[in-house]
Amino acid sequence: MTNTASRGLPGLLGQDHTGVTVPDLDEALDFFVRVLGCKHAYTFGPIADEEGDFMHQALGTHPRARIKRAALIRIGHGSNLELFEYEAPDQRHLEQKNSDIGAFHVGLYVEDIQAAKAYLDAQGIATRLGPLTMNEGPHAGQSILYFQSPWGLQLEAISYPNGMAYERTADTILWSPKSPGA
Repeated sequence: MTNTASRGLPGLLGQDHTGVTVPDLDEALDFFVRVLGCKHAYTFGPIADEEGDFMHQALGTHPRARIKRAALIRIGHGSNLELFEYEAPDQRHLEQKNSDIGAFHVGLYVEDIQAAKAYLDAQGIATRLGPLTMNEGPHAGQSILYFQSPWGLQLEAISYPNGMAYERTADTILWSPKSPGA
C-alpha cells in the first residue's frame, strides 16, 4: 500500500479554479463572457466582517477588506476562474510584468491561434508579439500569443494541435484538449 502522505496533498485530484481580483466585476464578466466566450456560473457577495478579523484570518486581507461581489466562470473544458471585486483600506493596484515574482498569467487553449489573433485584434484587445511557434525543445509544436485584459491581466493563447515534443518520452502528460479529463 502506498503512503499518500509522502506523495503530496492527500486527495488531490486537480485544479478547480484560479482566483483573480479585478477592479470592476461587471467589466471583467463582460470581457470573459462576451469577448472570450467563457460561461458565467454564478455570482455571490458581499462578504465582510465590520468588527472582527474574519477577513484577515480566512483570506489574509486587511480586517476591513470587503468582497463587494465575486463570480465563478467556466473556461471551456479546462479549469474555472473566480473573479473578485474587493474594497480594502490597504488595496493596491498592481501592474505586474510576467517577470515579477508572484506575477501570473492565465493560459487559454485555442484550436486555431491565427484565428484567435485575428479575433483579438478585431476586438481591440492588446496583444504582444506573435503568435510565436516553438520549433525546438520539449515545447516544440506549440504556438503562443500573450494578450491583456482591458485592466491589464496577462493572458496567453496557446495551441498545440499535433501535441508537443516532450509527449513522445514523458511519463507525465500535461492537460490536453484531446483528453481534457485525463
